Amino acid sequence: MNFEYAALTDPGLVRDNNEDTVALDAENHLVVLADGMGGYNAGEVASAMATTFIKEELGRWLVEGGHEANARELKRAMEICIDNANRSIFNAANSNPMYAGMGTTMVMGVFMGTRTMIGHVGDSRCYRLRGNTLQQITRDHSLLQEQIDAGLISQEQAQFATHKNLVTRALGVEDTVLLEVNEYRVEDGDLYLFCSDGLSDMVSDQQLAAILMSTGSLQEKCRALVDAANESGGRDNISVILTLARAKQVRRGLLSRMLGNSSS
Repeated sequence: MNFEYAALTDPGLVRDNNEDTVALDAENHLVVLADGMGGYNAGEVASAMATTFIKEELGRWLVEGGHEANARELKRAMEICIDNANRSIFNAANSNPMYAGMGTTMVMGVFMGTRTMIGHVGDSRCYRLRGNTLQQITRDHSLLQEQIDAGLISQEQAQFATHKNLVTRALGVEDTVLLEVNEYRVEDGDLYLFCSDGLSDMVSDQQLAAILMSTGSLQEKCRALVDAANESGGRDNISVILTLARAKQVRRGLLSRMLGNSSS
């Protein structure tokens, strides 16, 4: 399977600074997106620490043979990497008063042929467009999602909730954090959208699907997604990463080409 990547991050229309960070490692088929939180500039420090650490540490593991690893080994490598990144952010937050209380949500993906491992902490999301169907394949670690799961609030009511951004997991907030990792089969034509809540809170799933199914390059679709969030108010930083899967073209050998030509 071949993969194509594009990414874009934007401060939005309300925030003065951008606390989101995105990282791409096309060679190792690794993508990371983080949405920071905290006072001063601490949110952007936390998100930058997370994406840099994951890209470097997990990227090194992949280079050293991780692409031949099975699902259990890759999952464990991702968990160890997140644990180390979490401790680094937590220690920085507790050793520098300017960084007190900082943390970050995160979503990441590793693409390996016909499978992908998606890991996330918090409410940064991954969607998959397969054919004409858009599906959110991560489940938010948030108070709102827990209330939905408990039947205390409906999906329709959740759209108007005032506590959408209260997450129950984030990197750097405590000395340990639980990464949720799931494996998915990758099919030809799959388009994966990784995003911060600055996109998902502002743009409906129907509009997301329409933009992803439109014509244009991946970078043009990234721009269209960001523009849609800003047109809806741009109340938060907006970050997107797109990953498109395409089946490798099998080259016919010389003999098969000759036979094909002679039979026409």
